[in-house]
Amino acid sequence: MIRREEIHLSHSKEKVTIDALLDKAKGYMKKDELKKIKEAYLFAKEKHEGQYRKTGEEYIFHPLAVAMILTTIYADSESIEAALLHDVLEDCDCTKEELEEHFGKTVTKLVDGVTKLGRIHFSTDNEYLIEYYKKIIVGMSEDVRVIIIKLADRLHNMRTLWAIPEEKQKRKAKEVLEIFAPLAHHLGIHKIKSELEDLALRYLKPTVFYDIAEKLNKTKVERDRTVNEMMKEVSDLLNEHHISHEIKGRAKSIYSIYNKLDRGKKFSDIYDLLAIRILVNTEQDCYLALGIIHSKFRPLPNRFKDYIAMPKVNMYQSLHTTVFGIDGYLFEIQIRTYQMDEVAENGIASHWAYKEHKDASKLMQNTTEQKLQFFKSIMELSQDKMSSEEFINSVKDEVLNNNIYTFTPKGDVIELPRGATPLDFAYKVHTRVGETTVGAIVNNNIVPLDYQLQNNDIVKINTNKNAHPSKEWLNIVKCTQTKNKIRGYFSKNEKEILMERGKEALEKELRKKKYSIQEFYKEENEKQILETLKIDNMDELYLDIGNGKYSLITVIRTVFKQEEEEKPKSKPIPKSNEVSSDIVVAGIDNIRVSLASCCDPVYGDDIIGYITRGNGITIHRSNCHNLAMMEERCVSVSWSNTPASKYEVSLIIYSNTNENHLADIIQQTSRLNVNVDGVKVVSKDQYNVYQMEAYVKNKEHLEKLMQELKKEPYIVNVERLIQ
Repeated sequence: MIRREEIHLSHSKEKVTIDALLDKAKGYMKKDELKKIKEAYLFAKEKHEGQYRKTGEEYIFHPLAVAMILTTIYADSESIEAALLHDVLEDCDCTKEELEEHFGKTVTKLVDGVTKLGRIHFSTDNEYLIEYYKKIIVGMSEDVRVIIIKLADRLHNMRTLWAIPEEKQKRKAKEVLEIFAPLAHHLGIHKIKSELEDLALRYLKPTVFYDIAEKLNKTKVERDRTVNEMMKEVSDLLNEHHISHEIKGRAKSIYSIYNKLDRGKKFSDIYDLLAIRILVNTEQDCYLALGIIHSKFRPLPNRFKDYIAMPKVNMYQSLHTTVFGIDGYLFEIQIRTYQMDEVAENGIASHWAYKEHKDASKLMQNTTEQKLQFFKSIMELSQDKMSSEEFINSVKDEVLNNNIYTFTPKGDVIELPRGATPLDFAYKVHTRVGETTVGAIVNNNIVPLDYQLQNNDIVKINTNKNAHPSKEWLNIVKCTQTKNKIRGYFSKNEKEILMERGKEALEKELRKKKYSIQEFYKEENEKQILETLKIDNMDELYLDIGNGKYSLITVIRTVFKQEEEEKPKSKPIPKSNEVSSDIVVAGIDNIRVSLASCCDPVYGDDIIGYITRGNGITIHRSNCHNLAMMEERCVSVSWSNTPASKYEVSLIIYSNTNENHLADIIQQTSRLNVNVDGVKVVSKDQYNVYQMEAYVKNKEHLEKLMQELKKEPYIVNVERLIQ
């Protein structure tokens, strides 16, 4: 019977030394690189002096083990250095400045990317984990070596997981299956992915894990004998045809067997329990070997897969076939070149080991570049306006889950989440292709735009340069990136419409008041406008006019002050209220007080008073833009303890449709006991914009009204109007 502690524990009992690490690294590194690795080790050893892991061993053995794992996938010297140093910022008295001084910017950046967010306070463990994963994933997008180091770090921690409490064991194992193993898969690092999955299963479902291990152990002798006989027959066959090769047995991971059993298969029905792998020199030899093997061993129908002609998105290349081998046993056979095998086992990490080799394959040289699409997806998600939790869930759903692989008519692979549509496909190809999509053809058949794509679909997108997106697409597409691109299109176009509208209104008002437009646009006047209104450029001014943020009189007054000098428009406080019961003016009694109509202050707003010429004091909101021209005559005021019964406000309501919703808006306000003086449509372009005059009790009452209006599906925003 197999002993449980013998499974996957061999690594945890080994103590790696710096000499062993250097000996392993010198197989593919230069002397100066080995020297830097030694320096990183000595620095880390000094910083970790006196620290111990929960396993009882000196802490330095952990970064040493992480570095050793990286040498098995031929990681570059900077990655090895960063692995040795990956905990010094978090756990030791060491600053980024000190690290950069000794090891340079690149290594320091890698270490910082791997470092946990230990010095930042989060209210919950979940919040911590979400932010931590976001940092890791976004960091990977900037330099993929961040996640390669982190994968090695997590693998060694999983090998020694027995040293921590059971609750933490399960949490760490769950993290591995949700985040780290899928990342390893996407990076093509099978060697790490497979061990991570097995270790995670061991702690999450120990009974299942050991049951499979026992079954494998019971059949091991017979399987080994059968595989060895098959290997000899295949090798002899290839030698007869003068094909240089290497052949070896391939062990099936416990986790992959578990997945097949979980899908309802019987242990005896898992074909690839018996498997061999053939390595040859050239791609041509792969196909020759396949033909030779099929000539002697009958292939199982529908089990042949050509990942050489059509590589997986993680750059995996190989021929797969299942044949009836000796004694009638089914064998899965993989055929690939040596370099294909290197990529299959070590993934993108192989890039650094081979990048300087003149004889390296084009595939190997371009591994990093061909992962850009995956990283671009992650970066796009990180830049979207979504919460960290939404970001992580999107990464899980759209990047790390079992996605589908579709093809362009030219054979380019497009990876998409399950449930994706031709529109998702189009936007993945290029944003402009997506925006001009008018139809789709899948496998030579016309399909609707909401058709759910399947694995291996060949998709052709029909476009029209005059076409544009529809908001209905938001209900069709699956990808978060696609949705955000569609929203961005409408946001941009709405912005341009408002800017154009604002500029036209301004110039019309200037002509109406017989002011010189050329004078208004003089450089010194434009500068004055930007400084007074605290905006960055004139386009922003036009936008603010278009959406009602600034009134035309406010803007014009910034240039033509003298001509536009007039008493601020005001409306009296409701007569049912005594002045003294509404507003308290600092140091002044028995003075006429009125509310400014330009900003409509309501009880609870931050306010300030403006001393008019012969008309008492006008009360403005403290953020009223008109005050920029009145600072020298402002006085401190405040609300009394007794508010007026009602306060008039002007609201601008932006909809996402050109349908008339006046009745709906009035009905909604009445449910909140808000008296409406009037609602009108002030814009009827692509989308309706409404202006509403209403009476509210106070600021809280107003804010509740605005929040409730925003809940309506046809309303995208509600703003208070400043004239």
